[in-house]
Order: sequence, then structure tokens, then C-alpha cells
Amino acid sequence: MITLTQLEYIVAVDTFRHFGRAAENCFITQPTLSMQIKKLEEDLEVIIFDRSKQPLIPTDIGRRIIDQARIALQESQKINNIIKDHKNLISGELTIGIIPTLAPYLLPLFIGNYKRKYPSIKIKVEELTTANIIDHLNRDLLDVGILVTPLHEDRINEKPLFYEGMLLYLHEEHLLASKPSISLKDIATPELWLLSDGHCFRNQVINLCSFQGTTNSTLPFYFEAGSLETIMNIIDKEGGMTIIPELATIGMSEMRFDHVRTFSDTNPLREVSLVYSRHYAKYKLIELLWKEIVASMPEKLLQKNRGSIVEWR
Repeated sequence: MITLTQLEYIVAVDTFRHFGRAAENCFITQPTLSMQIKKLEEDLEVIIFDRSKQPLIPTDIGRRIIDQARIALQESQKINNIIKDHKNLISGELTIGIIPTLAPYLLPLFIGNYKRKYPSIKIKVEELTTANIIDHLNRDLLDVGILVTPLHEDRINEKPLFYEGMLLYLHEEHLLASKPSISLKDIATPELWLLSDGHCFRNQVINLCSFQGTTNSTLPFYFEAGSLETIMNIIDKEGGMTIIPELATIGMSEMRFDHVRTFSDTNPLREVSLVYSRHYAKYKLIELLWKEIVASMPEKLLQKNRGSIVEWR
């Protein structure tokens, strides 16, 4: 008969793609883990893992079994959550993934209050790209992600938090700085600094401007930036312009805020959401996290109808 322990073992091996690391994560010896998985394969009369590949991968039937095992384990965890809810206990572990264009601006607004309100929740936060957050959610390496949606992922739930504007940041002597109104067509030029590939905000900017960024002599040098703060610092010294999220202006100095402009012909928004597996069990912790983030937001950022959402996929 299949046991939950055996399901935990095959999920661990799938997550880490290594018997040794999976055994360490399960707090057992590697021979014990290997023996239990081998017994499961013999009982089911199928091969779950292709051991000839490095790193090892599931077979086709193994992939289907592991996917169902993840669901079964998550459903079993709901029993403990039901008991905690009944006893009004708020505790557990919450591993959060957040994208780099949100982390420096959003985390300081809520994470301290959340921890102080719920000290029994052990929180771990990782700064990851959207692609890595999706991958980690699917492999149960994260509990929840904070990123830009919609994702259009069948296996992931999205719970919108707020809608922040996309604003223009430019050098004080830029030609557009003295223009009374700025339209999208004004910025669809190779003079626009962009984040490096892998950042969803870069894709949003490209979709917004219909501009495919390439090296151009109008910029002083070519730079693959991983940080909006770095880009703004370069613009202050070298010129040019970029698009920044509205949260980046919270707490911004008055001198720097003078370099920020809105658009006259549109109000582009990005939708920020909590995302988690469709079979996720820690609903209570997610709901409390959602409430804390929403409570930390300026009222206008909660209004979806104040502009148009720009997709990045």
C-alpha cells in the first residue's frame, strides 16, 4: 500500500533531482530513501525515476505520479490547518518569493508589521525572477510569490493586491523634461534604458512602447542592468530615461522626484498579486499576508479602474 512517507520521498527527489540532497531534506539516510522508492516502484510495477540521466529525471509515468503525489500531500496538510483554525492558532512557516522590481520598495512597507503581528510565523523571503518563482512554486520550494500578473498559468492561483502606475524617469536636462505633456510615442526610442532580460518589468516596458531595445549611440554605453536603482543613478549622471514603477517614488527625495513624469495619453498600470499553487494548503497564512500588504498600500493603488493594465507575457 502506498504511504504518505513514500510520496514525500519521491516529491523530495523530484524537487532536488538528487538522492543525497533529497534524503538530507527528509532527515533520513540515502539508502533508506532509495530503498523506499525502490519498494514503491516494485509495488506499482513502474519506474518512477530515470536513473541513467544526470541530474536524474522522472519517467513519463513517474511525472504523472509525482504530480498527483504533490496534490495528495498538500491535501493531507489541510487537516493540520483545519485543527489550527479550530484552535485559532496562527503559526507555521511561510517562504515568500518576490521579484527584484518589487522587493526594495514593497517589503519595507509590510514585512515588519506582518512579523510583529504574527510572531509564530517563521518567514523566509527570497528575491527571484518571475520564471524562478513559477518554477519554485511548481516544485514546492516556495509557498507564495509576489509578482506581476496575469501569468496565464493553469497550475497557479492569482490573488491581486494592487495596481501601480508605470512612470517616466529622466535626466534633468533631457529634452522631454521641459515638455508640458509626454506621450508614449515620445519615449519609444533607443534612448530608453532597460532592465536586462529575465525581468518582467523589461517586457512590460517593451510591450508598452512597442520598442525592441538595442545598443544605440544615443546612450553613453550599453549596460545590462539588474536594478532600477542602478539605472536611475546612471541617468542622473549620464542622461537618458527609463520607466519606473510607482512604488519606487514612495519615500523618494524631492530632488529626485522632480525627474518623474506621468503620461498624457494613458495611465499604464501593472497588476501585482500573490500567487500560489492551486492545491496549496496554507490558505490562512496567505490571507493574512494579503490583508497586511493591502493595508500598507496608498488608497489610489488599490483602484484598478484608474488606468490600463500592461501585460508582460
